[in-house]
This record gives sequence, structure tokens and C-alpha cells, in this order.
Amino acid sequence: MRLRRLASLISVAAVAVSLGTAPPAGAATVPDDRPLPPYTISNPALPPLTVGGRTTTVRQGVFHHAAYDIEVPPNWNGELVMWAHGYRGASTTLTVDPPAFGLRQKLIGEGYAWAASSYADNDYDVRSGVVETRDLAGLFTRLQRRPRRTYLAGVSMGGHVIGRSIEQYPGLYSGALPMCGVLGDNRLFDFFLDYNLVAQDLAGVRAYPPPADYLTDAVPRIEQALGLGGLKPGGPDTANDLGKQLRAITINRSGGPRPGAEAAFPLWKDFLFSLGAPAAGTSLAQDPARLAGNAATPYTPNTPVDVNATVQRVRPADPADRHSARLSQIPRIFGLPTAKVVTLHGLGDMFVPFSMEEIYGSEAARAHRSGLVVQRAIRTAQHCEFSAAEAGQAWDDLARWVHGGPRPAGDPVTDPAKVARPGFGCRFTDATAYPSGTRGLFPACTGS
Repeated sequence: MRLRRLASLISVAAVAVSLGTAPPAGAATVPDDRPLPPYTISNPALPPLTVGGRTTTVRQGVFHHAAYDIEVPPNWNGELVMWAHGYRGASTTLTVDPPAFGLRQKLIGEGYAWAASSYADNDYDVRSGVVETRDLAGLFTRLQRRPRRTYLAGVSMGGHVIGRSIEQYPGLYSGALPMCGVLGDNRLFDFFLDYNLVAQDLAGVRAYPPPADYLTDAVPRIEQALGLGGLKPGGPDTANDLGKQLRAITINRSGGPRPGAEAAFPLWKDFLFSLGAPAAGTSLAQDPARLAGNAATPYTPNTPVDVNATVQRVRPADPADRHSARLSQIPRIFGLPTAKVVTLHGLGDMFVPFSMEEIYGSEAARAHRSGLVVQRAIRTAQHCEFSAAEAGQAWDDLARWVHGGPRPAGDPVTDPAKVARPGFGCRFTDATAYPSGTRGLFPACTGS
């Protein structure tokens, strides 16, 4: 009953969006083919690719205040891939990304058209990504013709766009490939809050809400108290007992014990402090921390400091948006996919941690939708660090599945005991890429 009600709420929200959401302030006076204030657009001419001696057709423009790129191969197979880009930060320049990891060339070579939107807004505005990507798919139909199938692929915040899109618009998308995606929605911001509050508690430095000098005053004192100042990837372990407790808690909150997690921590420990700095604005997209809370979060290990008794507890400043089913700037994902999904995620990623996959996999299982979801772990520590072979294989397997082939193999991301095994993530990690990038932080995979 509860799952049917959630699906009904999402469906009602989709109808509301299709009828038109309230436009941003000033939108009525801005032509549709212009960005909304304060944005400008940077979308340089995209040189067409050549396939079999013939060039692709590239279209670029502005639609519903968002820039877009469309590319159609000369031997178009009648299918379309929508690319969803990641987080742009506070930039006031709208830009468009072509499919990454060699996927642009691969898709075109296989006869697929692709299209990508800048979205009409930057910051963490998933709603804009969901709506503008859907609208661009409609524009493609007007400019070309209706595709036989439409897919979604993308990275990072684009994974949040994908996860909500396939719930928001049942029947529109046939397949989805979210990579390094925020599939655990607002739980991402809980993780950022956890890191900063636990570090403050262990160091005895109370700095929440964060003051203006958080990064220049509080954070250096925290790092000194925890022995983290000299901690570098691949270097000696300078963390004291308090720093080791922070590391262990961070590993548990980011996906639990797993290969490469300890080695990845030095790569992320400074960056995670930067996510505790004061917000750049007041909107939800500019201040996602309004959704974050830790009022009932249990932390482990709870020694040498009894963190659960001493850590500052915070409730979400915006509980209405956190719990709403509507399509907000940071909407929920319910684990109710209506398309076939293959995901990729780096095991050591702590910007969008591996826990996002565990949350999504668990929610899909509770909704009895696990049959639509295949998840794969990659032994990398940087955010969205995939080889062309890893992304290309995931795409091939998804496309074959959508076309009636067998359900692809995946990793058991919701089984903590299997995730903790030394060889976890080897199955779908590109062995030829080792030890480039951060892959050398992981032991080499051996055997088959």
C-alpha cells in the first residue's frame, strides 16, 4: 500500500510538471531562447564527428532558457541517448557536456543520436535537470522525429537527475546509465554533515553553524587535533587515535568496510571539510545542507570517544522539502525505477560515496524492483573515475538488455560481507587501466 501511494504521489507530481511549474522570478519577461538572469551561456561550436566517411548532424541552441547540443549520426538507428551533466557549483555560466568516457564516439559509431542540456540553472538544482532533459527530448522529436527508444546516461548530480527522471516520467525512458550518481538523494548531505560534526566533536572544536572563517580557523585546529594535517594519499599514517576514529566512522558512513576505503580517506579528508563551509546563497539549490540532519544517526566505532553521546545533533532546517514527494530542487528518489538501470560507482569515492549505491539498491529491493537494477563497483577513489572500457561495457550491457537480451551481471552492493571482501570490485574494473589515476591505491586484482 505504501509503495502504491508513493508511486501515485510521483505520478501526480509528474502531471503537475507536465502542465507547467511556476517559472523562476522574471522568467515571463525573458525570451525562451535566452538564459534567465544572472546566467550567460558558453556553448562553443561542436565539430561534428565523421562516421564511415560521412559527418554527423550537430544542432546547438537555447530552449526553455537552457543551452543544448544534439548530434545525429548519418546512419541513425532511431534511438536517442539523453546525457545528464553533473554539479556545476555557483557558476553563472551555463555549459553543455557531450557524453564522457568515450561514449560520444561510441554512441555515434553505433548509430545512436544523443542530446544534452545545460539545464536552466546551476547550483544543485535537480528539478531543472529533470525538466529540461525531458523538454529537450521533446524538442528532438520536433527537430528530427520521435525516437523508437530514449535512454538516460550521466554522472554525479546527473545521476540524481536520472534516478528521479525514471520515476517522474514512467514510459518515457527505456534504459538508464547513472555513473557515480547521487542515487541516495538528500542522504548525501547527511554524509557531509556527519563528517564535519564528528570531526568537530572529536577535536573539541564547536563550529556549527559554520562561521565565515570555518575553513581558515576551525578546520586547521580540527586537523591538528586529529593528526590529519600531514596525511597524504599513499603516505605514512599520521592520524592519532582521534583521527583514526574519524576515518573509521567516515568509512562506515560512506559505504562500510570495503577495498581501498582507508587508502582513499587521505584523498578526501580536506575536501569534505570544504563542504561544511557556509552556504553561498539562500535557495535550496545553493544551500542543500538545509535538508541534512543527524538527530538519530548512530556512529561506529564509538571509541575512544563516545561520539553518540557527545556529538552535536542537528535536525533538518527544511523538513518539508526533505520529506516531500514533489519535484523540488533536491527531490527524493524512491527506488521505483520504470526503466532498466545499470550503474557504475567508484569504491573509494567520498564526494558521492559508495553508500549512494547501497541506499538505492536497498530501496529498489524493498519496492520489489531489484530486477530492473544492476549495480557495479569500480576500484577507483576519485569521483567519476572510469575508463572508456568500463563505461562502454556498461552501455553495451544496458543496450543489449533493453533490446531483449539477458539481464546483465552486477555486484552484490547491498551485502556488507561481500562488499568487504578483498576482491570486491574486481569483476567489472578495467584491469588494463591499473595502476593509473587512483587505481594504485587498491591492491591489484588477481585471478579471474
